[in-house]
This record gives sequence, structure tokens and C-alpha cells, in this order.
Amino acid sequence: MRLAFEVSYIGTGFYGSQQQSDKRTVMGDIISSLCSLGVISGAYEADMSMSGRTDAGVHAKRQIIAFNTEHPKRAISAVNKKLPPDIRFTGYAEVPPDFNPRFAARKRTYRYYFPAGIGDVSYNYDDMKDAAGIFLGKHNFRSFSRPNGKSFERVVLSSELWHEDDFFVYEISGHSFLWHMVRCIAYTLDSVGKGTLKASDVTEALQNPSRKRFPAAPPEGLILWDVDCGITFTPVNIHEKSLVHTNDLLGHYSRLKKISEIW
Repeated sequence: MRLAFEVSYIGTGFYGSQQQSDKRTVMGDIISSLCSLGVISGAYEADMSMSGRTDAGVHAKRQIIAFNTEHPKRAISAVNKKLPPDIRFTGYAEVPPDFNPRFAARKRTYRYYFPAGIGDVSYNYDDMKDAAGIFLGKHNFRSFSRPNGKSFERVVLSSELWHEDDFFVYEISGHSFLWHMVRCIAYTLDSVGKGTLKASDVTEALQNPSRKRFPAAPPEGLILWDVDCGITFTPVNIHEKSLVHTNDLLGHYSRLKKISEIW
């Protein structure tokens, strides 16, 4: 049987989502947990796939993975007991044998949290909101991403900013994104809010892209908020250790005050 799972994780302790032989990653811990339960014998054998990559330190509220297993009930009932406390499976669905969440994703949504009410940080909200709207539509994002040999054109379906508690929340949705694209956009919005860039600079970079790109904002403010694959997930039980771990993290990382929403 092929199963798809919704996965949430706090990215603080991971070197990204993709498996690496010498570093702790989200996929590496998931594979290890599933193998130790006897749910799969390996990632290749289970044809495991993920809806997209996240960088080191980036969080996810709704990442999607899929794999084949001969023990679906065990996977659904026991995996959260075996996973480390900063990863959890939140829902499951039986999917067709050829389902791959990377190609099935119809829309991806990210949120970036700017600490508007923390410390001495001061932003011009109206300027940031105006700049956010400039990214809507089809553009060449060469100045807002790291090169990866592919086309730099992407279509942004929504791009908006709002004020929530002590944060300005930026949300962007699209079919797909380039490497570091959302973090580079977040950097420009941060700079516009602080007055070191203008909205006209954003427009200029989109209309006349160059090899010089904007830097990427820190990863800890970014959440992969949602991946829409057009399927309905059934909730799974959450283990208490995840809740305890979340409260501990909130005491150490001020920005995770808001990241707790993914949990």
C-alpha cells in the first residue's frame, strides 16, 4: 500500500529536509524511525518521496511525504511514538501507487515572520505591504534566488502582508519556487520596512533581473505553511513528547513564539 503523510517539524535542529549521510536531517530521521519500526526496509525500496525541500533551520507546518509499506496500520498508529519530538506526522491518506507529492502539488504556501514587536526592530508596515504586492503574478526571479540551471520565471498566486501579535506575517503562494526565492523576497521586504530599500528597487529588480541577487533572510523565520496535493488527510494521534519539546523550544528562541502555530 502507498501512504501519504502530512509532516510538521521545527527546523532548528536540522540541516535541512533532504537526507545527508553525515548530518541530521528531517528525511533522515523519518527514514530511521520507519525502518526501526519495520514499516519500511529503506527509502529506495519504499519509493519514498517528499513534496519539496526546506533549508537548514526552516520549519514546516504541512510538508507531504509518501512511501510504500506492507504495514500501513503500524505506520499510522506507531510512527509518532518513534519519531523525535521535533517531527510529527499529523495526517495520512491512502494514495495511488504512482503518487509523488513533488509532482502532485498544485500549490505551495510559505509564511515568513518578521519580529515587529521584539527588541529595537522597527518596520514601516505600509511600505512593506506595498512592496509585497509587487511580487504578484509572473516574473523573472533571477535577482531573488540562487542559480540552479533552471528557468527563473515563476508565477506568484498570492503575496500579502498582515500584522499579527508581535509580528508582521508575509504569506506567498505559487505552484513552485526557486532555491532561496522566498528568503530572498523576505530579505527585500525586511530592507524596505527598515528603509534601506524602496519599493521601486523591487520593481526594478523584477523588470531588469541581473546576476547580482539579494541575500537570503535568516531561515528561522520561514515556515512551509501548506502543500496542496488535492487529497484529504485523516488526522493521526500526536505524542505528548512533541508538546513538551515545543514548550521547551519556546523558552529559548523568541521567534519560535509564533512558530508554535505549526505544532
